[in-house]
Amino acid sequence: MTKLNAIQLFENKKVRTVWDAEQEKWFISIIDVIEVLTESPNARKYWSVLKLRLKKEGSELTTNCSQLKMQSSDGKFYKTDVADTEQLFRLIQSVPSPKAEPFKLWLAQIAAERLDEMQDPELTIDRALEQYLQLGYSENWINQRLKSIEIRKELTDEWKNRGVKEGQQFAILTDIISKAWSDKTTKEYKILKGLKKENLRDNMTNTELILNMLAEASAKDISQAVNPETFDENKIVAAQGGNVAKVARKELEAKTGKKVVTESNAKSILGIKDKKNK
Repeated sequence: MTKLNAIQLFENKKVRTVWDAEQEKWFISIIDVIEVLTESPNARKYWSVLKLRLKKEGSELTTNCSQLKMQSSDGKFYKTDVADTEQLFRLIQSVPSPKAEPFKLWLAQIAAERLDEMQDPELTIDRALEQYLQLGYSENWINQRLKSIEIRKELTDEWKNRGVKEGQQFAILTDIISKAWSDKTTKEYKILKGLKKENLRDNMTNTELILNMLAEASAKDISQAVNPETFDENKIVAAQGGNVAKVARKELEAKTGKKVVTESNAKSILGIKDKKNK
């Protein structure tokens, strides 16, 4: 099953979702929906009580709901009750809330938008831009982040053309590039920034993003020039691409007297205070 985890925003409140490409439908965290509709300080308990009531009433909602691993605010993934949009429409009827109708419209909108994006991939970039703005990122940072997505895609397409396998081999080459330019593997980089399952690139500064892009773009260009045939040859190319950015990093650090790779993450960049886990 091909899944894509995503954070959607309803009235600036985060709603965790998963797109199932095979079924072509969204699965949405019920706890998040309850929190949005009721503004309850304990949405989990509210759902637990509601679930028991629905079960006693013979509702199929409680038996048909699935569980998927979703990321919590502590960065870890936990099994979470989810429902598709059709199930949520029925569930919302059981939750008295003035936000019920606006939320139904929002649900219908994100379902339609995803189908539109499948027909026109450029819309995906537009949605990403809008969501990053809503989260508080600067336009300059967003432009760099969207460009980094494009460059990463070009690199992974090149890897596929060279017979590199998605998954472990992609991860190995990514680590080689990261270690070469930043002196840290992806895991070491995330530890430095206090991250767990969060996206590393979403927690990079502008300068970090630019140098990471330089490393990945260089790896792609070198690969196209030398045509590596084996995985070992691809590893050499990955290191060479990373080294291009390492030279730039070292020179910048020498000129400014400041480290490029730092502990700064999204919370510090955006001034977000720690929140309790859901």
